[in-house]
Parts: sequence; structure tokens; C-alpha cells
Amino acid sequence: MCGISAIASHKPVASLLLKSLQNLEYRGYDSCGMAIFDDKEIMLRKNIGNVNEVNSIERFEEMQGQLGIAHTRWATHGGVTPENSHPHFSSDQKFVIVHNGIFSNFQAVKAGLEAKGHQFRSQTDSEVCANLIQDEYSICQDVETAFCNALMKLDGSYAVAMLTSYQPNTIFAVKKDSPLVLGVNDGVNFVSSDMNAFISETRDAVLINDLEYVLVNNDNFQVKKLLDRETITKQIIHVQWDKETAQKGGFSHYMLKEIFDQPQTARQTLHIPAEEIDTIARKFVDKPQSFCVGVGTTYYVAMIGTYLFSKFADLYVPSISADEFPTLVPVNANQHVLFFSQSGETYDTRMAIRAATTAGAATSGVVNVVGSSISQEVDDCIFQGSGPEICVVSTKAALSQILILWQIALRVGVLRKRLTEEQAEAHRQQLFEFSRLIEKVINEESGFIRDLAKNTSHVRNWLFMGRGIYYPIAMESALKMKEVTYLHAEGLPAGFLKHGTLAMVDENMYSLFFLPNRQDTDLFHTTLMAIEEVKARRGKVIAFCTQDDEEVQNMLDHYFVIPDTDPELTPLVEMVMAQLFSYYSALNLGLNIDKPRNLAKSVTVG
Repeated sequence: MCGISAIASHKPVASLLLKSLQNLEYRGYDSCGMAIFDDKEIMLRKNIGNVNEVNSIERFEEMQGQLGIAHTRWATHGGVTPENSHPHFSSDQKFVIVHNGIFSNFQAVKAGLEAKGHQFRSQTDSEVCANLIQDEYSICQDVETAFCNALMKLDGSYAVAMLTSYQPNTIFAVKKDSPLVLGVNDGVNFVSSDMNAFISETRDAVLINDLEYVLVNNDNFQVKKLLDRETITKQIIHVQWDKETAQKGGFSHYMLKEIFDQPQTARQTLHIPAEEIDTIARKFVDKPQSFCVGVGTTYYVAMIGTYLFSKFADLYVPSISADEFPTLVPVNANQHVLFFSQSGETYDTRMAIRAATTAGAATSGVVNVVGSSISQEVDDCIFQGSGPEICVVSTKAALSQILILWQIALRVGVLRKRLTEEQAEAHRQQLFEFSRLIEKVINEESGFIRDLAKNTSHVRNWLFMGRGIYYPIAMESALKMKEVTYLHAEGLPAGFLKHGTLAMVDENMYSLFFLPNRQDTDLFHTTLMAIEEVKARRGKVIAFCTQDDEEVQNMLDHYFVIPDTDPELTPLVEMVMAQLFSYYSALNLGLNIDKPRNLAKSVTVG
């Protein structure tokens, strides 16, 4: 939702803080700022705009000091104004904080502070925290006690980092339901919303759990429990990502790089230990009912899972959007829920996990971030290992999760005796072929896809349609188009056409059909019938087809050429090509592809 960075060093930190903000900008880019203690007082600079825009105005690198905090914002409480941007001072300017999350009781706390004479410069819930710490300090005259007492009076989700001139060599930070991690190095220590902030400086990290707070200086750190201030011994882990993995690598945008990362991502995903797959697969067998749950892209991943479990394991596993799960599903101890989240911090998914856990259900997770909240809240978790995904729009992380689901479904099929071990292995070998296949497709077809995106750049309304497993593929692909182009792109099952959608079709409506492999005979022909229905109403049609399929090509206004491959792999190939189509469409429109308006990478508030 927002990005927090804090650094304590033996050397000036302004340049490092600026670099960390740039690395975190995908988490929010409405405004940014930093506060640095310069040996005499806390200096604060902030403004609206993206990091580079604000830096050109505020000149962050001119700031002096070896202890600082910084923030890049995605607005929740209060509009996008300089006053609402972070960091926030207390009334006396002795305390300064940055905050990610929401303080749900801030209005009541703010009213009490205003009655005591505290002044507020912003409309944010975050500024309440700074003033509350000041108020607590006036009572106890001890910074750590004031910090803890203030946080205990605030409800909601939060990660907070604080500086104070009363203790000028220490960064205070705390988390509850919002990500926070330490980076550890000789002579410099980091606190951040995620590892991307410091991955170019150190890969040694310490994971902070909920209701834990840290005291950090340039030489060491101390982790304590917020409830009783008991010191906790923490393990330092070594992160496998490196700074090159998190950089563009010569691509014009992270989205394009991450699409091209997918062959390697697929190979890595297929080497996840079999025992991890088996642990989760057995829950689908041991429990009478299972669900797949995600939100946004991960909901469409979950929908794909519904088709995979039906195909390979003869098992119906409903897919449910995480935001609806707590009110829709009467969960009980005889159920198992598999949750998907790329960041591992998604608010709606965490609330769904709590509902499932409270009811006694078994829980599993697939996430991309080691040590994330969701990975610690579920009973068992698979770390997908697809590396940092910087673009707000998910591509390679989503593909990785689908391939993990594929492997779980195959294993469930074996455990339920719907597949032999040999059959399951044959399917797995096809997935290994997929990494080579999409490498060929994105290298050879990108130019054609770019040309088609240019030729359709005038289109403002799209229907994305498919049947069977191609339906969630169409939904996910439409979401990609919406996210990066801001165009209307509606994903729907092709069978919906005659039940209302045909009313929208005329010569100005463009439809993209995810046409199955011809070997899926019934699915192919029913989708072809839907194409004919659109053409009969003068609608413009684009579809995926093989090079030699002249019958289909003659029906279409435009087409994407896909390789003649196994029918199981065709939907994934089409999904990757649709990612490229969305990317090049946005490129033609001159949009901010990696940071679409109004969106953030990790949605950690409700």
C-alpha cells in the first residue's frame, strides 16, 4: 500500500534513502518524503508526485545526517496533498513518523488530543500517531515507553517507523498486520516494508512478526514484544534474490522484463520440492471439502485451479474471492482452504485466513515473499520463488502460482487414484516443455503482437471471452488490459453472449477470443460458434489460432499465431501472449506501465 524505509549508518544516509524509495515506489507513488536527524534537529522534506519528481523539487540528497526515515505513499486517508504526505511531525516537532496501514480508531484518538491542545496539519490517520507519542512522552519522559504506550492505544493495521530528537541515535519501528523487515549489514542497518528497499546493499534480513517492535542504530538492533517489552532473539536469514534480479536488465519496463522472465520462472517453479507439493495435496484428500481463495489476479489463479482439480483429480474445488469468503462460506473444521497472495500481505486474504483459522479449518498458502504475514499465518506454505515482481501488474508471479496449482492437482489426482504415477509424470514433463515453448513464443511473436497492439490502439472497449479453463484465462487477461491501459475490458465466458452480452456488439466493439486447441474438439467448436455470433452482428474479432488454420483465420479481423502444441499448454501460452498484448497496448498509449494510476502492488488495507 505504501513504502517505508529507515536507515541508520555511520555515513550520511540521504542517498541510500532516496535509492530505497525508488526501489519501493511500486508500493505507492502519490507522494513521498524523508526526515533525517542532522545532529541538531530533525530535517523534513516532502511533496506530491513520484520519487524523481519530488526529489527534483526537494533535493533529498542535500540533506545531512546518519539516521533517517522515508516514505512513498498511496493515499487512503486524506487526499494527495503536500500536507498529507509522509513523514509526519508531532505538534512539537520532536517526534516524526512514517506509517503504512490504517488506524481504525484515529478519529476518537484525534478528538482527545485536540482537546489537549495538539495541532494537526493533515487529514491523515498517521499524524495522530506522532501526536499520541508526544502526548505519552509528556507523561512518562521515556521514549521507548511512550512509543509502546501510544501504539497500544491505536487499533487497526500498521507498520510505523519513528525518529525523535530525544533519542537521536535510534530508529523505532513496529508492525501489526502490515509488512516490516530488517536488513543487516556492517555499519548500516535498514528497516523497510520489503526487501527490495535494501537488496542492493545487503541480503541478510531479519523477519519481524506482528506486535513486535525494533530499536535500530548503526551497529546493532534489538527486537522486543510490544505487549510486555520482552527481548526476542531473532535469526538472520540470507535472501536469495540479488540486486540484478530486481532491476530492469535492459528492458524498457519492469512489466516487459517480468514477462520475459517467465521461462526461467516456470523452470524454477517446477523444481519446488515434491514433499512441499505433497503436504498440501494431502489436505485436499484428507478433508471432505476444500476451497481455493485469492483476490484480483490471485482469484483468477484460484479459478484456474477449480478447472485443474476437476480435470486431473475428479474433484470439485470452489474458487472464491477473498473479500467475499468470510461472509459467503460457513467454514468448519472439516474443510481446507488454499490461499494465494503474491506479496503475502494482502489484507482481504489475511481476513479470510482469520475466518478460516477461527473456524478450525486447515489452511495452506502459496506466496512469493519469504517471511510475509500470510506465510506465517497458514498451517503450511509454499514459497513460489519467482523473484521480486516490481511492476504493479502481476505476470510472472501469477504464472508461477498456476504452475504450482497444476502440480498440486496432479498429486491430488494420484492420491485419489484418478491418475497413475506415470500419467502424472507425463503431465509434469509437458510443463517442463512449457518453459521452452513460451521462451520461443515471446521471442518470436513479440514483434507481431506489438504491431497488432498498434493497429488496435484506437479501440476503447473490449470483450475478452473463453470457455472452460479459457474463461478464467480471459478474465485474468482482461484485468491486465484494464490495469495498464485504463480501457474498458470485460472478461466473460463465451457462453454468456446470447444471454445479454450480444446487445453490446456492433461494428465498434472488439472481441478477443481465447480459442482452444483444435484437439479440445467440443470446446473448440463451441467457442467458434460464439465467434460466429459476434461476426454476425458486425463485431470485430481477434483470436488465437495456429499458423496453418486458414479456416479460423478467414473468419477473423486479426489473429495471434500460437504454436501447435499440447492442448493442456495452450491456455497458458495464450495468457502470456495476452500479457504482451496489454503491455504493447499501454506502450502505444504512452502510459505509466509499471505504476498504473490508483493502484499499488500490495493492498494491505481494507
